[in-house]
Amino acid sequence: MINTVIVDDEKKGRELLQILLREHCPAVNVVGVAEDISKALDLINLLDPDLIFLDIQMPGGSGFDLLEKIGERKTHVIFVSAYHEHAIKAFKFSAIDYLLKPVDEEELVKAVKKAETLITKPQAPKDNKLPKANVAIDRNKRLALSTNLGLVFVEISDIERCEAAGKYTICFLTDGKEIIVTKNLKEFEDVLSGYNFIRVHHSHLINLEYIKQYHKGRGGYVMMKSGNTITVSQRKKDEFLKRLNKI
Repeated sequence: MINTVIVDDEKKGRELLQILLREHCPAVNVVGVAEDISKALDLINLLDPDLIFLDIQMPGGSGFDLLEKIGERKTHVIFVSAYHEHAIKAFKFSAIDYLLKPVDEEELVKAVKKAETLITKPQAPKDNKLPKANVAIDRNKRLALSTNLGLVFVEISDIERCEAAGKYTICFLTDGKEIIVTKNLKEFEDVLSGYNFIRVHHSHLINLEYIKQYHKGRGGYVMMKSGNTITVSQRKKDEFLKRLNKI
């Protein structure tokens, strides 16, 4: 069983999630619920749950504040929020998934299955550390991209590069698709830097897996497998070459 705590300031939200878990996720055992950060912290310290279903915007602090207070406890998190704007930041806390309210039962089941795999995986015992500033636990982790139309979920391994476009970022996927995201490039750098991505220019963040060639020069430039060429700034050149030498 997966011992779980639900943290949500809305009573209806807590009750609905408990009903959905009871009906569709028999492996989940809800051991406690909390409506604010203070009570949630006490509950988590007392019960040491395997999984937390966590709202973001609550009185007295956000879900992110709670995770900061938890510190290095090894607890998996599924965010449940009415707002898609926080999705990028959520994955900096190694969130298993990011569910939008009202919660879709199919998406909930998928998220719980991922949690069950991670929690029961024998090669990943508890080490009392909650990873921070890390996008994913495994290579197939999805990233929620916040667009003007809502959330778009993509596999991180399917992102070839990201390009700054003012306060927005354009994500270029390996299948040729382009997604305009309502977050700046720095936020993507913070999330993806530990996942084989590197900032080679103030406007470009690239996935090292998709580099085909590097051409020398003052800064030089890289050619991606897609055929796109990306300038490497002189300031970023040394760091970039060090990373290349480790591949």
